[in-house]
Amino acid sequence: MRTYFDLTGRSALVTGAGAGIGAAVAEALAAAGAAVLVTDISGEAAAKVAERINTAGGKGAGSKAESAALDVSDRDAAVAAAAQAAALGEGNLHIVVNNAGVTSPAMFPKLTDETFRVTFDIHVMGTFHVTQAALPHIPTDGTGRVINVTSAAGLTGTLGQVNYSAAKAGLIGFTKSLARELATKNIMVNALAPLAATPMTETIRTNEKFAANMMNRIPLKRWAEADEVAGAFVFLASDAASYITGQVLPVDGGMVM
Repeated sequence: MRTYFDLTGRSALVTGAGAGIGAAVAEALAAAGAAVLVTDISGEAAAKVAERINTAGGKGAGSKAESAALDVSDRDAAVAAAAQAAALGEGNLHIVVNNAGVTSPAMFPKLTDETFRVTFDIHVMGTFHVTQAALPHIPTDGTGRVINVTSAAGLTGTLGQVNYSAAKAGLIGFTKSLARELATKNIMVNALAPLAATPMTETIRTNEKFAANMMNRIPLKRWAEADEVAGAFVFLASDAASYITGQVLPVDGGMVM
């Protein structure tokens, strides 16, 4: 019988994995058998997650983790990280998770050029850098996956997050266009739109106005924990998603439906 969710023998690169959703995804991929390069702009945070993975152990002998400091806005650093991740897979990089992100909520009149630009640099240009650096290492045997992290903000807009919403909407277009290009190489490209209680959402969750607006939009009336959304990444990385590409999967308690 086909083992749909077994990632043994595959390698993964996860950006922004020093905490929150990225850390949970790196741990979930390793638990499914993948060898994972945990990256974050904080090398120390990435190293702690990798150590946690190695201490816990994974599904198979190939399940291990390494770490690297990675500023996704730095193309040279992205190239180095992709090569390091590929070395974990004997030259192949099977799974790329573009999760690195920043948020700077503010009502539109208070947004600045700097907060708008840095949001694009990390979310959009960062995804561009990492994916382009990874592409030469991604196999064309049907196991290659690029998983981009977007948001409900990119699908429907969010109060006080014009910069973030615009960047996340850009990633949706990025995902769909790249999926069409890479379909000819048998590489699947999809996006996830998760919602979880993480350090990146703390500003929203602790702002009375923003928090009330968000909670009114979530039918389940709660924020997920990071590990609750990590399984969806394993799904898209696995053989269970071998005929899925160019899609956006919301994992948000029903906010987008």
